[in-house]
Amino acid sequence: MRLDRLSEKAFTARTLVESGMFGPTRPDRLARAVKALRLWGTTIAGGYHVAALRFPDAVALIDEHGALTFAEVHARTNALAHAWAQDGIAAGDAVGILCRNHHGFVEALVACSKLGAHAILLNTAFAGRQLEEVCAQERPAALVYDAELAGVIAGAAAGRRCYVAWTSGPGGPAVPTLEALIAGGDVSEHAPPATQGRIVILTSGTTGTPKGANRKEPKTLEPAAGLLSKIPLRARERTLIAAPLFHSWGLAHLVLGVALASTLVLHRRFDADDTLRAVDAHGVTALVVVPVMLQRIVQRGPSVVRRYDTGALRVIAASGSPLPGELATQVMDAFGDVLYNLYGSTEVAWATIATPADLRAAPHTAGRAPRGTVVRLYDAAGTEVAPGETGRIFVGNELVFDGYTGGGAKAVIDGLMSSGDVGHFDDDGRLFVDGREDEMIVSGGENVFPREVEDAIAALHGVAEVAAIGVGDAEFGQRLRAFVVRAENGMAPSEADVKAHVQATLARFKVPRDVVFLDALPRTATGKVLKRVLAEHGHT
Repeated sequence: MRLDRLSEKAFTARTLVESGMFGPTRPDRLARAVKALRLWGTTIAGGYHVAALRFPDAVALIDEHGALTFAEVHARTNALAHAWAQDGIAAGDAVGILCRNHHGFVEALVACSKLGAHAILLNTAFAGRQLEEVCAQERPAALVYDAELAGVIAGAAAGRRCYVAWTSGPGGPAVPTLEALIAGGDVSEHAPPATQGRIVILTSGTTGTPKGANRKEPKTLEPAAGLLSKIPLRARERTLIAAPLFHSWGLAHLVLGVALASTLVLHRRFDADDTLRAVDAHGVTALVVVPVMLQRIVQRGPSVVRRYDTGALRVIAASGSPLPGELATQVMDAFGDVLYNLYGSTEVAWATIATPADLRAAPHTAGRAPRGTVVRLYDAAGTEVAPGETGRIFVGNELVFDGYTGGGAKAVIDGLMSSGDVGHFDDDGRLFVDGREDEMIVSGGENVFPREVEDAIAALHGVAEVAAIGVGDAEFGQRLRAFVVRAENGMAPSEADVKAHVQATLARFKVPRDVVFLDALPRTATGKVLKRVLAEHGHT
């Protein structure tokens, strides 16, 4: 056991050194940075403190308001933490953050960490009723939100301290702004809290009321090393985080970016052309996205993509939902073999990572588990399945969540937690996710998962997006209903075309019972299709 721990520590040290995380630093700055790390640990507050000591004048953040250095972020978050403390926010209190991607989100999160307060990351796509339900469950003492979202959060904000993180246009919000608090705050060092605050990430709410997932900040750098051993992010480079920061994928890259002292480029809203323009203008080396964003970029076409210099891109990191159809191949054909796809969930963090080599060999694979993560497949009785067989996916690592804030957790077998999905390994040990456990249907006595059918339809020329759900069927018991968005510039496939394509590709019982054409699929802010909304659509 001791040899295993020594081996793990050696691997972590080697990987972090290779990433440049522990690069040369002036001796005086290094001594202060080591002291800060001992005081603050591997929290995000500690990360910005250490970066401010090592690289005070380096650019930490770029958004629509401009750039901030690491020293500026550290001083501003000191001021915000002191101002909040004077306003009655203390260690153990919760602060809800309803913000798009910008410096205000980051500063609110870091100030929470400095106070030892719990940060509840609220989804900007939630409806007012959902926000009320989440806040009734999580009981935040204060809410931080963008002025444009004041209407949707009004019900949840009643009776709570409120602060505006981002505002634009004439006039001003009726509640204090973070900027005003920072301007009048004390920038002196804040004493580390006795206990670390938690970051509460909410489930997507695709199948019901969102649930809060308790996640402690990691105690060691081993999870970071595991990720960096698969995705070659490097220190002091430039990362554009297009994925929402309130989502576990965007948050992971915020935390990693701080540890690597990288410059983070943030946009409040995703736009394909703006993203390509920013990659060109800032020499972005890593682009962090959810798959639907890649779809939007690829759909702009080669002539548009070629207008921008994307040659600095070494990594396109995607997660949040499956890569549909041939998207992996299309992205690598356009940008080179720089695509990395991570499979995980809010509850288990990450499970597997597919490298460009994996995706070239098998475009639909979820890849292999990084070091420090264990993935096993079990049948309904809790017995591990043989290689090649389909089973429920269970994951173990340091970042697995502590349970839902409202109580309850995912199923656990042999110390590993369910991801809620089923899948299989191929002969090379690559994982393939077949679908959600609760989405499987039995059609003609055979198990059918929507994803297989969705991938088949996505390959049909003229199809931009597709989703499928189970419906009753007199002949087969259950069949799938497909929802298709036609491509803007291409042939317009008919229902007969879609069915004929699936029948030529898959078994007869996998052919959709019917096909519904939509202008767009309903999605969450992180790109997941809202299948409960699709279920409300009748056949038209």
